[in-house]
Amino acid sequence: MPDTMPETSTIPAAFNPAGSLRASLRRAEWRHRVVAFGLAAPLILFLVVVFVIPIIQMLTAAWVDRSVVDAMPRTAAAIHGWDRDGLPDEPVYEAIGLDLAEGQATRALAGPARRLNTELTGFRTLILGTPRQLPEETPESWRDTLIEIDARWADPGHLVTLQRAARATTDYYILTALDLQRNQADEIIRQPPEQRLFFSLIWRTLNISLSVTALCLLMGFPVAFLLAHVGGGLRNVLLILVLLPFWTSLLVRTAAWIVVLQSEGIINTSLLTMGVISEPLRLIYNRAGVLIAMSQVLLPFMILPLYAVMASIPPSHMRAAQSLGGRPWFAFRKVYLPQTLPGVAAGTLLVFMLSVGYYVTPALVGGGGDQMLSYFIAFYANETVNWGLAAALGTVLMAIVLALFVIYTSLFGLKNVRAG
Repeated sequence: MPDTMPETSTIPAAFNPAGSLRASLRRAEWRHRVVAFGLAAPLILFLVVVFVIPIIQMLTAAWVDRSVVDAMPRTAAAIHGWDRDGLPDEPVYEAIGLDLAEGQATRALAGPARRLNTELTGFRTLILGTPRQLPEETPESWRDTLIEIDARWADPGHLVTLQRAARATTDYYILTALDLQRNQADEIIRQPPEQRLFFSLIWRTLNISLSVTALCLLMGFPVAFLLAHVGGGLRNVLLILVLLPFWTSLLVRTAAWIVVLQSEGIINTSLLTMGVISEPLRLIYNRAGVLIAMSQVLLPFMILPLYAVMASIPPSHMRAAQSLGGRPWFAFRKVYLPQTLPGVAAGTLLVFMLSVGYYVTPALVGGGGDQMLSYFIAFYANETVNWGLAAALGTVLMAIVLALFVIYTSLFGLKNVRAG
């Protein structure tokens, strides 16, 4: 029989175990991702609704104000082309008169009156008072009629303010939040000294936040060091004491500090009994009360990151440094302290971020000169209903925090902050 080679068996192209396995793995991985996204979807939706959307609305309200544009559309279109050389032409005054007459009939002038009055005091009475004196028939000259009703319609300051406000976007609120303003030539200048408020307010907020952060670091570092180097039973007791403030309402803790720090409180009474002082110290409704109360509230946020880092440092490092001839303080400063920097970075950043937006504690235990930026944000949003200025202050605060965060991470490194 002739030598014949058996035919080599081949695997059908449709049957590919490796490819089928890869496809199955991809499908399984895709299903896991879908399930994971489904589990996280409620949290993502919650964050978008209560965090992302309000921030977007705040940023929008700081730059967008359509109160004049929507209520006085003819004026907004006509005065846009005014070159500010002399008084506007007759069509501009006609547009103003028609919009005022229509706005009075539809009661739509409250919004633009409030908006214009925030920029120039007295504009509210001009907007709301002029329509009541307009003639029933169309006048021959709207310019003469309006100027005769109120001479402020011939004032360049009022007309320039109206022109600036008759735009959908404005930088008025942001400039005001920075103690700046625009003159009639649209140049950005500083506000008069008696009107400068917010720059010093921003500095006060940063000063209090930095002071609270420093106090928390000074008090929290020894406590975290003790937690990381004591036995298990005592450590658990100390951890419970550190976490105990989280189980008490912030409002209750702040109210308790009012009782403790007042003239007849525990501190003053104890010091008077021991003869340390001859008269009660003023510890409430001033900067001292704010620093004490805020430091106590925020201290756990400093201790916990420090403890987490210190607990991971092997004790053998200090023993090795001392066995090589280093004194305890030298070994602590050169070996132990650098390893705690991630905890220091994370703790100080966390405490500062929380303290810079604090509202309740300074409002209750601080005086008039100790209120922080958050107090004025709430004031303009709730009391004066000036949403634009409240949003601008919030935007400035957020920009400052982001800038400080970038500087902070560039100094300490984002890796250290994450490690803490």
